[in-house]
Amino acid sequence: MNNPYETLDILITGGTLLTMEPPGDIVADPVIGIRDGRIIFVEEGGATRGELPEAREVLDASGCLVMPGLVNTHTHLPMVLFRGLADDLPLMRWLNDHIFPAEERFIDRETVYAGTQLAIAEMILSGTTTFCDGYFFESSVARAAVEAGMRGLVAQGFIDFPAPDRQSSAEKATVAESFVENWRGRSPLVTPALICHSPYTCSPETLRSIKAVARRTGVAFLIHLAETREEVRMIRERYGKTPVRHLADLDLLDENTIAAHCIWLDENELDLLAEHKVKVAHVPESNMKLGAGVAPVPAMLSRGIAVGLGTDGCASNNDLDLLGEMRMAAMLHKVFSADPTVMTAGKVVEMATSGGARVLGMEDRIGSVIPGKEADIILVDMKRPHLTPLYNPFSHLVYAASGADVAASIIGGRIVMKDRRLLQLNLAAIMPEVRRIGKQVVQAGFHRPASPFRSDPIRE
Repeated sequence: MNNPYETLDILITGGTLLTMEPPGDIVADPVIGIRDGRIIFVEEGGATRGELPEAREVLDASGCLVMPGLVNTHTHLPMVLFRGLADDLPLMRWLNDHIFPAEERFIDRETVYAGTQLAIAEMILSGTTTFCDGYFFESSVARAAVEAGMRGLVAQGFIDFPAPDRQSSAEKATVAESFVENWRGRSPLVTPALICHSPYTCSPETLRSIKAVARRTGVAFLIHLAETREEVRMIRERYGKTPVRHLADLDLLDENTIAAHCIWLDENELDLLAEHKVKVAHVPESNMKLGAGVAPVPAMLSRGIAVGLGTDGCASNNDLDLLGEMRMAAMLHKVFSADPTVMTAGKVVEMATSGGARVLGMEDRIGSVIPGKEADIILVDMKRPHLTPLYNPFSHLVYAASGADVAASIIGGRIVMKDRRLLQLNLAAIMPEVRRIGKQVVQAGFHRPASPFRSDPIRE
């Protein structure tokens, strides 16, 4: 046994380890040592090695899959406040008639903080250990993440019409730079970034300005891109080109650009994304629910484009269960291509772990379980009727498991959930606060219960 003599913080024993480096590597009966937030060693055959190193806490993973924590590459966490508010609508009507007005009325520093707390609890309970968020009042998101012990790439949002945080056009770049400098190096859990909502809600001046700050400060630049046919039509009418070519001509595409959705692309646009090393966040459930379309992910992967999985916000998903997203991603592309061999279970698990880490620029820190990396690890309980018998762990994770099967979560070497119990968050206080905000939304008339038999129950 590789015993570093010094007492470990956590020792994980037993089960089956999916290291995800290389992606298909499986270790039987592993012993994993964790100290000071990092993985010290990973060894096989623990049950036959006799005496184990001393540790402050030992996790028995017998009957579990041990694997890297899941990486959610695209979400808007505070939007749990609007979960189920405006369902069964196309994107533009959903945004303009319901979501944007609700955000204008109810989004502030404290509601963002409350919503983020609930979202983080939901993610930890379903196996996500790292998220990529873009929203307003993003310092409240960062604060909630640090307090919960959650890792996140946290992006301050920008849009050209009046936003909830009331930025004027003149101060956008200053706000962006201030946000990055305020959170850079402040916590090992938080990585600052910047997001412009989309090419149709941000002018070329805003897009160039925020991207310039991102380049100057060395942080990621996020954007929704080519999400709907209507977006493509709008950008063509305004600028005479498609959204991807519009961003390329503005010099916004590079290896630090993370584009979400990327549905309506032609072959040349896919080549452009690959040429500029743009990363893509694939959000199949939100795309399906809003009727936006199907992103050409197999074509992206064949070009070497880094693709990760995301849930989007709860207002358009309506959950943050990345295991469920994995299943949907695998099945969607099979039926859309009429080819059951595309998007294999192993590939989808890779997208949700090491692939997601690569999209966020964190592949040197997280995404796989190997010595030297930060200890972001989950245990998935396979001793369940719906997970029995077990032939292929990748297959079960994608086609049979759900977030409710996650038994324990470790982030940065700290156990944040054990035996389905959150250790850093107080749900008994968080959920009543979110319910209180929800009641205010209803009282203000933003949600009108209607007969479930109406095809459009919230028509104005």
